[in-house]
Amino acid sequence: MKTADLVDAHDAKVTLCDLPFRRFGRRVAFHGPIATVKCFEDNALMKACLQEPGEGRVMVVDGGGSTRFALLGDMIAQILFDNGWAGIVINGSIRDCVEIDAMDVGVRCLATSPKKSAKDGAGRKEIPVRFGGAEFRPGDWIYVDADGVLVSSERLV
Repeated sequence: MKTADLVDAHDAKVTLCDLPFRRFGRRVAFHGPIATVKCFEDNALMKACLQEPGEGRVMVVDGGGSTRFALLGDMIAQILFDNGWAGIVINGSIRDCVEIDAMDVGVRCLATSPKKSAKDGAGRKEIPVRFGGAEFRPGDWIYVDADGVLVSSERLV
């Protein structure tokens, strides 16, 4: 699966998320049905969702674009891996990036920050979220590789 090939074959069916994501983890490419969390500088709800079976889904987190506090660290990345998530895309920051980069996970985020997020559980899950010119709806499909992030309402591969 290459996003460039998906655009060539299905341009009218895909939307590009045009944010300058950074890549971490050994999984350069991943795809799957979307699960969503909307949270701002608080990762407790996201962590709780990642503790559920991932079943090959991709967690899409709208962290409001904050680069002040990390929503994902190495321990939560291990939870993502252990529970069978295909990957995670975060409109926000991570920490422990060296450790995460060595893990068999797929992570896209905007930045890194050494600061921990709040743990109050604020946020919402399984709602449509929008960032980077794309809308991510639970159950839609996301395709991620070194070239970019695409969203489609239907499975393409």
